[in-house]
Amino acid sequence: MTDLARMTEALLDAALKAGAEAADALAVAGTSLAIDIRQGKLEQAERAEATELGLRVLIGGRQACVSVSDTSARTIAEVAERAVAMAREAPIDPFAGLADSGQIARGWDLAALELCDPGAEPTAAALEEAARAVEAAALSRPGIRQVEASAGYARRLMHLAATNGFAGGYERSSLSHSAVAFTGEGTAMERDYAGESRIHAADMPSAESIGQLAADRALARVGARKPKTGSYPVLFDERIAQSLIGHLLSAINGASIARGSSWLRDALGEQVLPKGFSLIEDPHRPRISGSRPFDAEGLPTQRRAIVENGILTGWTLDLATGRKLGMPSTANAARGTTSPPSPATSNIDLTPGTATRKQLIGQMGTGLLVTSLIGSTINPTTGDYSRGASGFWVEDGEITHPVNECTIAGNLRAMLGSLIAANDARAHLSTRVPSLLVEGMMLAGS
Repeated sequence: MTDLARMTEALLDAALKAGAEAADALAVAGTSLAIDIRQGKLEQAERAEATELGLRVLIGGRQACVSVSDTSARTIAEVAERAVAMAREAPIDPFAGLADSGQIARGWDLAALELCDPGAEPTAAALEEAARAVEAAALSRPGIRQVEASAGYARRLMHLAATNGFAGGYERSSLSHSAVAFTGEGTAMERDYAGESRIHAADMPSAESIGQLAADRALARVGARKPKTGSYPVLFDERIAQSLIGHLLSAINGASIARGSSWLRDALGEQVLPKGFSLIEDPHRPRISGSRPFDAEGLPTQRRAIVENGILTGWTLDLATGRKLGMPSTANAARGTTSPPSPATSNIDLTPGTATRKQLIGQMGTGLLVTSLIGSTINPTTGDYSRGASGFWVEDGEITHPVNECTIAGNLRAMLGSLIAANDARAHLSTRVPSLLVEGMMLAGS
């Protein structure tokens, strides 16, 4: 982290010497290791290490961003000069600029977030062993003919500094195990997956449980056929329910609102979810991948209610979109080394229901349980929704058979306004959304 801090300081010094009025610099260093097993053989073992630097300079309402992977003093000086030259030719953006010094974060409890496993990096042999255990568990289920198993590890350090006085950084780690299981052959082949990722190795479920779940999901899909065309209730399984909330989050992103291109552009203060539902962002949950003590502009992050009791309370804003809309930033800036900040959410929680998924299936009567979505036709201006889907047909409150090759359609405003939630959201996820029942969607099948 000390080396990254020195690099950002060198970038800022070089930018000011080159003629920048203000600047911020981001340094990122990362290591990743991935193991893939296919048909019992090691298909790929890959390790990557990289350091990247990003510099944004501002001059007279103009800005430019450059990035580089060479960290030498000569390159840093050249990059700064190039960025300043680019900024002088850029169009004026009256909303671009750093935070005022009084806005920036000046203290945070990084240890409380537990963003990095203090243990040693796993070896390639340990990851291969885990991937083979996932594969073996899936193949132990009769009927599974092939498995693609993977295990991976990543560690990433970042440090952000700016000429307004902000400086800070943190480190993240992640461990993942996954499998795709196949059953049947030819046109009767079916596949499904399971995967888990954690910051801390101690929190990871067993490799065996992951492989078995992938296999069970694939076997459950045997004999899938098209459902009947018509209007039916649709239950979005917890695995894919967060995609619905993702469409809401995209629609309230400050960039979309500032462009006037969102289907929720006039909905501030209006009912967008049923009463009793709240949508909470909490970037301070410990041991969670989306947590962060400050945003990409150095503002302190905080818990906020995006939707409260069904009412939309605010947009997701960085400094620039906030200035365009005449509102303060919600400390939601995100960025990489190659581009300026833009708004993005972190950890999200939707109010859970009281019923289990099984109980919601019982309430459906006749309809579709969706476990996989394919493709997407979402109109960002109107909220019209159409996606390919597969899952299970429900008759008289009971799952009867798997289905595939169907399309579900509706309008997001109406869909979100009629949600019924289950209580099955997984606690470790950054976005915690339970299974969601939507009444009266159109199904196009046979």
